[in-house]
Amino acid sequence: MAASGKLYLIPTVLDAQGFDSIPPYTIDAILDCQAFFVENERTARRYIRELWKHHPEENRTFVIDDHQWFTIHKAEGEVVSTFVALLKDGKNIGIISEAGCPAIADPGQVLVAAAQKLGVAVRPLVGPSSILLALMASGLNGQSFRFNGYLPIDNHERVKAIRELEQESSRKQCTEIFIETPYRNNQLLESLVKNCKPSTRLTIAVDLTGPGERIRTMQVTEWKKELPNLHKRPVIFLMLAD
Repeated sequence: MAASGKLYLIPTVLDAQGFDSIPPYTIDAILDCQAFFVENERTARRYIRELWKHHPEENRTFVIDDHQWFTIHKAEGEVVSTFVALLKDGKNIGIISEAGCPAIADPGQVLVAAAQKLGVAVRPLVGPSSILLALMASGLNGQSFRFNGYLPIDNHERVKAIRELEQESSRKQCTEIFIETPYRNNQLLESLVKNCKPSTRLTIAVDLTGPGERIRTMQVTEWKKELPNLHKRPVIFLMLAD
């Protein structure tokens, strides 16, 4: 029986200019892979090319077209079956998400679960996680926190979700973390300052690892005085209620 391959969880950049956040040893993992499962093949290929440019001292050849490429999407049954077959065939696989760390708020988790079921080695590589970076810099509770993903689009449901998160945060002294589609950031911020208690602390982390990075924590009553323009910018929101 062929030996099982390894699975590398390969970090990528949060910002197009954030290559300093990717450690050089990521190149070793990429070179050890024969196949890649990615959210977007075009951007993953471009990322690898740019990574080589930012680490010219490595001076090792990597031929992108010598590798197999598969798109994850939502890790449908066919994708998982192909992934498992490659691992059983002894192939080393890399997962690359669209931003940051694979399998964190990312469809790659389904493939990681399949690899764990096979008992193969899963190697997570250090890289930028917008969730953790924002939490680290927020000054909010880093002992108890929860990532909630996207809040509802419908205004009524969104307001309901905000109030429930605030109540849970107060009750458990838990930092609530959530995100929004960039073109709806301003609407979410308006809902937050309108519906949260004045004393609730809100962190807005914008453009993490990029030249425009800004991470600020203030009470809701303070945010009302100076609402930033977050339109089409990558943002992480964090909340801690008293």
